[in-house]
Amino acid sequence: MPTPHRFLAFGFAAADLLIEVGRDGRVSFALGAGEAVLGRSDASMRDQPWQSLFAPEDHAMVEALFGGLSDGARAGPVVVGVAVTAGRPPRFASLTAIRLVQNKGAISCALSRAGERSTSGLQGREAFEARAAELLVGSSEALELAFVEFSGLSRAASGVEPGQIDNLINGALRAQAYRGEAPTAVGPDRYALLHAGDEPTEALTGRIEQVLSNAGLTGVKAEAAAMPLTGVARPKQMAQALRHALNQVLENGLSRPLPGDLAQALDRAMQTTLSKAGQLGAAIRHRRFSLAYQPVVALGDGTLHHHEVLVRFGSDGSPFPTIRMAEEMDLIEPLDMAVLEETLFALQKDPKLMLAVNVSGRSLMSDDYVEGALSLLKARPWARGRLMFELTESAAVEDLAAADRRIQSLRQAGCEVCLDDFGAGAASLAYLQQLTLDLLKIDGRYIRDLQHGGREATFVKHLVNMCGELNVRTLAEMVETPEAEDAVRRAGVHYAQGWLYGRARETPADEDSITARGRTRSGALAIRSALDR
Repeated sequence: MPTPHRFLAFGFAAADLLIEVGRDGRVSFALGAGEAVLGRSDASMRDQPWQSLFAPEDHAMVEALFGGLSDGARAGPVVVGVAVTAGRPPRFASLTAIRLVQNKGAISCALSRAGERSTSGLQGREAFEARAAELLVGSSEALELAFVEFSGLSRAASGVEPGQIDNLINGALRAQAYRGEAPTAVGPDRYALLHAGDEPTEALTGRIEQVLSNAGLTGVKAEAAAMPLTGVARPKQMAQALRHALNQVLENGLSRPLPGDLAQALDRAMQTTLSKAGQLGAAIRHRRFSLAYQPVVALGDGTLHHHEVLVRFGSDGSPFPTIRMAEEMDLIEPLDMAVLEETLFALQKDPKLMLAVNVSGRSLMSDDYVEGALSLLKARPWARGRLMFELTESAAVEDLAAADRRIQSLRQAGCEVCLDDFGAGAASLAYLQQLTLDLLKIDGRYIRDLQHGGREATFVKHLVNMCGELNVRTLAEMVETPEAEDAVRRAGVHYAQGWLYGRARETPADEDSITARGRTRSGALAIRSALDR
């Protein structure tokens, strides 16, 4: 067999389609299963820019893949989206490229059909962890978790649109990632990606710096470190180990050595988890938390209706990371019970108070929690009609029928039940359909732009009407301006809370302060209305 034919046979043994991209960026040669891989004939590709073959969101990655090739170097395979006409289902191809010295700067590419890949943009942390664990289970290759940190990027990027920089960085990182998978951010100018473990990190950073330099970002230096993804086989443990490594780099950058492998990362993660669980358990047992009270007003007359009770741990910012940690460590039930006990103590001290206490979906599904709550209420008949439970959406409720039975036992004990953050997270129409509730709190993202009309206004209007038919009252959160208050009142919402009425604070607001705020708001709206006329 002549040598050219032999090489061609080798090429088709490894791929379904061979193309060559010249120095001018156009396809100078195409041979193989063009219709099967890219949905177009080989002849139709010739003399066309390579960008016409691939989905626009992957152009930056392919540009970086080609731009990082030195003579004799090979890159890929990466999974790239294929350019398809509007309305057609997406399709993907695996792309490998090489630049041969004797080929006058042209780039030789081998393509095969490929399955779906993850997003083309930056992934969130949780999505990255889940995707990495999924790929590890199905991969026979030696992979590593690589971290790349840039210095001098802000200075070099001065005067360039931030979106262009993000697109360039993402493309450069994806070009070096396993299968072209999207990276995730782990701090300012610092990223994590899955990487083939068969080359040193110096080669990785060298190609990335070359791509940035080609794009005009001179003076940017990339530092990298990598951790072999070996030593753990179970997906859940892989995700835990990956999370620990990502957290370490997020907190310390690349100043501390990475774990030797997934097994060592998992061991450190378990030690950290046990330590945090012990600290959180002690905080719950010894009541090392405080309560904050945010007022809720009745929109009908502007009077104070009740306060939502929020838990605070020390001087930290948002309590939600601690609450999520409590759920993951199976400590949310004792935390919810401790907060309930402190809330009842606050009600006992001030007979005028009416309070709403949060309860996680996990606690609601626990017979021990519900029976404990009912026992506390039975011993405190004065709490009847003054305590409300807000079912939070942070943890999904899987058995809604069982949840409803527990809700009805709390209602029979004299406590109203509110569904928190409807329209976000786990709270869905199934909850409203299968749970008998007293109130529904509308998620704040629908309230912020309510006064501007549009889809949010339509959603809230129909939701309020549907709740009215179900005899469920509504409460709007994140009401921050008089205009927002006016909009939710016109939509028929019954109650509102937000910064317009006061932030959560250590002591409950009194009726006089809420009434005074109402007079100020009414005056401001009257003046604005007169000016509009």
